Amino acid sequence: QVQLVESGGGLGQPGGSLRVSCAASGRIPSINAMAWYRQAPGKQRELVAAITSGGSSDYAGSVKGRFTISRDNAKNMVYLQMNNLKPDDTAVYYCKMLSTSGNYWGRGTQVTVSS
Repeated sequence: QVQLVESGGGLGQPGGSLRVSCAASGRIPSINAMAWYRQAPGKQRELVAAITSGGSSDYAGSVKGRFTISRDNAKNMVYLQMNNLKPDDTAVYYCKMLSTSGNYWGRGTQVTVSS
């Protein structure tokens, strides 16, 4: 079993920064990629950023230049640094692992951007 636990969400101000983290534990298989998704109230879950095992990353257009995804393979951690926050970034942020044994999701962490 693989467990993914997100942390670091909370209240951020417009123009401010937050970092969310995802810790993987359990029987971790060979990982192809890690990704962050988000889901705002009344909206579908959307891909925010992804990073491959080789370190290549990609971003949704709405966050490109503001968010940075990174990973620490030794610690089985993945991070999402969010800068220049906007109210539209308010959502529950989910971590996803894409692996050779299947895909796994965390339970999410709430990020609220408001003054």
